[in-house]
Amino acid sequence: MEIRMIISGFLIFAGCFFIVVASLGVLRLPDFYARLHAGGKADTMGQTLVVLGLIVYEGFNILSLKMLFVIIFIYIANPTATHAIAKAAWVEGLKPWRKKND
Repeated sequence: MEIRMIISGFLIFAGCFFIVVASLGVLRLPDFYARLHAGGKADTMGQTLVVLGLIVYEGFNILSLKMLFVIIFIYIANPTATHAIAKAAWVEGLKPWRKKND
């Protein structure tokens, strides 16, 4: 087995792990802002690792350059969308969850 296959497999597996963790965070965290944070951060990292794994698997050619542009787009679009959604929720009056002291 080539070292390139091992590295790409590891990157794709790590990316899938981050995507699963993001999904669990969206399901388990207590409020909208925490869920948005989990989805935004871990999902961005997971998508990046998966695409990097595909770049390594494919080798460095024109297709890899296009996938690199996809990573740049992900780094611009995901945080921007997450921020816009959080700001819209805040403007509408959605307050963060606070633990009650009994």
